[in-house]
Amino acid sequence: MKVLVATSETQGERPTDYHWATEGELVWVQEPCRRDRLRMPNACGCGWGFAGLASHRATTTAKVIDIPELDLVGYESAIAKSLADGGWPPSAARGIAQVQTEFAAEWEVNTVIERDLWLFTARRGRAVDEEYVVSVDEYLDAAFPRPIGALLEDDNERQP
Repeated sequence: MKVLVATSETQGERPTDYHWATEGELVWVQEPCRRDRLRMPNACGCGWGFAGLASHRATTTAKVIDIPELDLVGYESAIAKSLADGGWPPSAARGIAQVQTEFAAEWEVNTVIERDLWLFTARRGRAVDEEYVVSVDEYLDAAFPRPIGALLEDDNERQP
């Protein structure tokens, strides 16, 4: 199964690059905070990052890898644990896992991806289908089902 992992490969190509995640850990695309979505001064930069499932730290570069022994159930379990550790409802893990694997499947193995909010670009490698476009509404509906989606409306609602 194709998934995204944190990578330091191609780090430094952008002045906004950061790599605080653990090299090789599973990462996922989270909804950016309000400040990043609005491109406000002093935004945190989460709209450029991929969040580490284990470290809860982010990186601006993710690599697509294939882990044959990982299945959707195992991936969902890893996401559920990460959500629970962060104070989010683990029940959202199934939708997130499905969306993340569908997203990863759209890229060739070893592709290094960057993001700017909902624009994803290959720094190295390419999408399987050059016409691939992420639908933000479809992504959010699938990855952040209610009630977690409602919590994201106001960043101050999160209960750790």
